[in-house]
Amino acid sequence: MEIKKQNVGDRVEIQIIGRMDGYWADHLGAALDEVIREGSHQISLDLSEVPFMSSAGIRILVKFYKQLHALQGSFLIPNASEQVKRVIALSGLKGTLLTDLRPPSATASAVAPAASAPAARRGEMVEKAAGTFELFTLAADAKLNARLVGNPALLRGCHFRKENCLSRAFPETAFAVGVGALGDGFEDCEGRFGEFLAAAGAVAYLPTDGTNVPDYFVPARSSVPEVQVCYAAAFAGSFAKMARFEAKKDAGSLGLTPLVEAGMGFTGAKRLGMVMVAETTGLMGAALRRPPTRVSSERAPFEFPEARQWLSFTAERAFARSLTLVVGIAAQGDAGAMGPVLRPLGTKPDLVGHFHAAAFTYRPVQKGEIDLKDTVRSLFETQSLQGVLHLLGDDRSIAGAGESEFVRGAFWVGPLSDISTEGI
Repeated sequence: MEIKKQNVGDRVEIQIIGRMDGYWADHLGAALDEVIREGSHQISLDLSEVPFMSSAGIRILVKFYKQLHALQGSFLIPNASEQVKRVIALSGLKGTLLTDLRPPSATASAVAPAASAPAARRGEMVEKAAGTFELFTLAADAKLNARLVGNPALLRGCHFRKENCLSRAFPETAFAVGVGALGDGFEDCEGRFGEFLAAAGAVAYLPTDGTNVPDYFVPARSSVPEVQVCYAAAFAGSFAKMARFEAKKDAGSLGLTPLVEAGMGFTGAKRLGMVMVAETTGLMGAALRRPPTRVSSERAPFEFPEARQWLSFTAERAFARSLTLVVGIAAQGDAGAMGPVLRPLGTKPDLVGHFHAAAFTYRPVQKGEIDLKDTVRSLFETQSLQGVLHLLGDDRSIAGAGESEFVRGAFWVGPLSDISTEGI
């Protein structure tokens, strides 16, 4: 089978030449998946040169038809051989997969013009050195209320005990990163505390019980997930801006630092809360291997040799070509009460932040303006959670692997208002 592709405006036209049986159907699936990964959600498939198609081919067509329509894209088959038409018709999918192949004049006289769908809201286009942004204003004067929960200084030496840990709920309007666990009280979670993030009513964390398998909770109806928290940087409220972004072809990807700087520029804020759903070329970071409730020396978990037993680091970028949910806070200059949990981002000493990422199996992100809650919930409900990381950069001059990088996606940002503390 031969696959030919060409770009016609926003649409990718693909011509298939040869049989589409069980073996070649998977090749077509891989080719379509790659087109979607490159950011195209409008696909036209020419099957006029396909002499045979099996049910395996039908499966691929239905899969990508559903996927693209869920993204408000399109998947059209304007041309097909007679054998392909028969197979599609026998499968009961003629009205779904095949477009009207009559001449334009006949179609125009027989079909009344349909009412046009309302145009999607378009944002302001902003060009930057390494990427293109489409900016939407959600609530111009919106502020996020921030608080530091617990005492992060107890992480050095692993001094968290029952009296230091708090049970906290994170509703749909709350977001957080820190060290915590899902469970019923301190005793239930004592051996499992690890990195967690909370976003739009969902919680993901990486237990330190030796399984290395991430866990999560997405509440049903009006329930709210509770996390047993050692410490957390949290914020709640409405976001001021949403931005779609895509790295330029010559750049390949955008690092976390330039995305944070873009968010600060869009909001005019020096301290902000940020949530992002984006395709990544790889994440750099670390995760606890043991719960910080275990008695240890004052060197744990950050100093050698104890760091080897207490922390796992990504020696190179992890979770490449996955879809990620990133939550965090950042500040330029005075970080206020959040200072104890913030670390330098990139190579700029005055830009600091604390970000966690949950990595999921890949799927494309719907284009245009999207709803944060629906997007986050659908990630947990339809994709597999692969891992949770505290994002860190590796800026060593020769051997350093850099920072986490992203190809395209969306982020929501808002200025942090007064920062309070709790349980310190």
